Amino acid sequence: MDDLLYPMIFKRKSFHTFSGNLKLTDAELVMIEQHIGTLAHLVPEIRIAWKIVPRKETSRKSGEYCILFYSEKRDYYLYNIGYIIQQLDLWLASVNIGACWLGLGRTKEKKCNGLDYVIMLGIEKAEPSEFRQDFTKAKRKEVAEVWQGEAFREMADVVRYAPSACNTQPWLVHSSPEKIDVYRVLGSRGIMPILKVSFYNKIDTGIFLLFMELCLQHENIKFKRELLSDSEHGKENLVARYTIVT
Repeated sequence: MDDLLYPMIFKRKSFHTFSGNLKLTDAELVMIEQHIGTLAHLVPEIRIAWKIVPRKETSRKSGEYCILFYSEKRDYYLYNIGYIIQQLDLWLASVNIGACWLGLGRTKEKKCNGLDYVIMLGIEKAEPSEFRQDFTKAKRKEVAEVWQGEAFREMADVVRYAPSACNTQPWLVHSSPEKIDVYRVLGSRGIMPILKVSFYNKIDTGIFLLFMELCLQHENIKFKRELLSDSEHGKENLVARYTIVT
């Protein structure tokens, strides 16, 4: 994983609106296109595709471009897409390109290379001053609400800042010196349609797994990851286990 991504946790923010003052160059668009192809996958076997289109070709009201993401529908494909796109979100912050997850964004382009449309990311060039200056001002659950156990608790204050749809933060960690278990939990759904809660929660938990791994890497903690459940049922689902390698 790119070491550059960890510090971007503290810089990135969701650009719900853009100023429209700066424009992406053709060279920057090519750079983005090429960089997406280098991103790590949670599940390498799952095929994905992407397409950068002008924002006006979608339902998005602000921003210059949207990146449409497509995937084959297999177990863990939503976790996988969250894990991949969040790397892009962080990398974009490193080159002063603002981004916003657009879970409710719509496009007429429902297929790409035979794969189904999943979600889009809105992007636009931004001034460095427009990014987050104090990440602690982001509204997040308290550590005690998302992390149970004393082991590796120093990471909780960073990993809990993972973004999520409607800021629902649908995750819970159980830690011990030997392992870290990550659960996807059902909670408030905000403005999400009830039939889409599982869809967004899985993408969000994929984002959280990416933050978890960046924190483990930053602390030089070696681990083995296992994916354990892609179920849509139950209040708590044990999605992933990180076994600590000593």
